[in-house]
Amino acid sequence: MPSLTLREAQRSDFPALAEILSLTQPDWPTGAEDLQRQDDTRDPAHFALRVVAEQAGQIVGVGHVGHDDFAFEPWRYWSALDVHPDFQRQGVGTALYSELKRHLQERGAREVRTMLSSKPQDAAGRAFLERRGWRVGWERFESQLDTRDTDLSTFDGLLTGVAEQGVRLMSLAELAADPDRDRRLHELDWLLFQDVPSGLTPTKKSLDQWVKDELADPQLRPELSFVAVGDGPSDPLTGSYVGYSTIGKSRGEHYYIGMTGVLRSHRGRGLAKALKVAAMRELQAQGGGVIKTFNDTPNRAMLTMNEALGFQRTATMYRYELELS
Repeated sequence: MPSLTLREAQRSDFPALAEILSLTQPDWPTGAEDLQRQDDTRDPAHFALRVVAEQAGQIVGVGHVGHDDFAFEPWRYWSALDVHPDFQRQGVGTALYSELKRHLQERGAREVRTMLSSKPQDAAGRAFLERRGWRVGWERFESQLDTRDTDLSTFDGLLTGVAEQGVRLMSLAELAADPDRDRRLHELDWLLFQDVPSGLTPTKKSLDQWVKDELADPQLRPELSFVAVGDGPSDPLTGSYVGYSTIGKSRGEHYYIGMTGVLRSHRGRGLAKALKVAAMRELQAQGGGVIKTFNDTPNRAMLTMNEALGFQRTATMYRYELELS
């Protein structure tokens, strides 16, 4: 076999890398522009590195390692490793893994994490990690619903009750004229994420970085993402925004829910469920589609809500962790 060359990825490699990632992760196709946007919007204070494996001039694999920007610690990193299906079980993954681990050790990393699913395409990857001492540290459930097969009229009473509370459900598109929208959502998102049982301690991003990562994400669908706007006293941080739920559209055929949450002061009133129903109805009006959602296993409240909405479990996501000496 031709010798294998490892080198740092260049922008000119992005089309080839996107092809590999789309083959190894068929549920979440990647475009070259997605990789470019990741580089363009990344916080420059966070380390990130892509290494490609090349054989006879063809890129056959890619490995990524970088800081965890959700729960940042200078010694903690996330990683991913993907090998073209035609070149798997030929030592490409092992070579990339060794190279990434070398970079981590040189940087004094103490912990590295990655995420793999219970789906068949990830079975070999899970075995690869477990042979090298990785262990599952957290689980998250994937569920989905097809709005084309869902009778949303059963939630008419829920939406009526929310309206009677004086709460309006407004899309991000409808709120675009609010000059304080982005700032209020940034603060709301921060408050909500601190209550998500993710097994992590989140790090607050700057407003500019958060807008780049969330509101400026080209996959976000503003007309399907809703904010609960109350009529009570205006909060200095979140204004009249008391909850919100976002939906994005993948490059594949499905949509996905990002954040859904409601301030503690407004929980127990059906607002989170109503936000999701509003999004589902709008999607249904546009022809419908499959929506995926991901919830950590301790988040019983959200799991129960999703089951009541009709979401069905499709897979388990495993967060693998490795401690480095």
